[in-house]
Parts: sequence; structure tokens; C-alpha cells
Amino acid sequence: MIESQAKVDGFDLKILTALQKDSNLSQRELAEKVGLSQNACWRRLQRLHSIGMIRGSHSDIDIGALGLDLIVFVMIRTRHHSKEWSDGFRAHVERLPEVIDFYRIGGEWDYLIKVVTRGMSGYDAFYQKLITNFDLATVTGFFSMEAIINNRPVDLTRLRWRLLELRTFRAIFDRLRLETAAVRVVHD
Repeated sequence: MIESQAKVDGFDLKILTALQKDSNLSQRELAEKVGLSQNACWRRLQRLHSIGMIRGSHSDIDIGALGLDLIVFVMIRTRHHSKEWSDGFRAHVERLPEVIDFYRIGGEWDYLIKVVTRGMSGYDAFYQKLITNFDLATVTGFFSMEAIINNRPVDLTRLRWRLLELRTFRAIFDRLRLETAAVRVVHD
């Protein structure tokens, strides 16, 4: 990731910010938004895809309109921490269609799963599938009553300032290095 970060500039961050907000922008609209020609914008898009900075585009779907009205954050604590057990559990959870996010976490809990389903009976059916053939120490569900912030785009403007800080630091460092080298030459 460090290598990718070094290749990103202000225009790239503008492109990423615009695409986070609306991935359906045409190439012309995107180029206009970020202040580039269409060709320059296209080349940057291709590069951002090739280095893995852009991994696809998605549509924001109203899951409630589809009857998926219950979001549950499932916390799991396990007695097992071997690679074999973890790999098996990961494969098991990946097969459960109700799972939309899955994390291995630190602290008192081992895993966090975000589940979307139809009502409590849908969650109970998911729960039964989750615990089948797996020895889990504790499974706790936290039920969402309201999504206050959901899928908010990452604020990339803070990265732009960080890039400027790094460039400024490098410029100062290079200048000091040159001045130090010049002083050594004079004293030698």
C-alpha cells in the first residue's frame, strides 16, 4: 500500500473522491469535475485500476424496499484460534448469503459480522446456520434501530493535505542535505 500511496497525487484524490460519491459519472463528467482532459482522466483511471486503488463500482440499493428490514451486528468469541479452524470458519461464514461484512477483530471478541435479513425469524434462521458444526464460545447480536451514517465516502481531502506535508518535508530535507553538503565542501 505504501507504494500505491506514493503514486497518488491531488488529481488522483479528486478522481477517487468524485467516484466515491457517484460511480456512474461519464468519463467526460468526471474529467470536468476534476479539471483534466478526458484523455488525461482516462489514463489516470486506468492506472488507478491497475494498481488496485479502484477495485470496481457499486450501486447503493435500498435493501429495506426489498424487505430486508433487519440489520444485525453479530459479535463472536471462539475458543479456537488455529489457522485451520479459522480458515474453516471463514469459508463457512462466506457461504452465508445474509452476511454483507465480516471482520476478524482484536479485543475481547474475535469476529464481527454484519447481517442483513428479513425480520427476527430471518435472523434466527441465519443464527442456526452460523452455529451448525462450529464450536463458538459466545455469539451476541446487536440489532440496528437506525442507520445514522451508512456507507459514507472516505474523506480523501485529509490525504491531500498529507501529500502536501510530505512534499514540503521532502523539499526541506533535500534543501538541508544540499546545504550540509555545501558546508562540508567549504570546510574540506
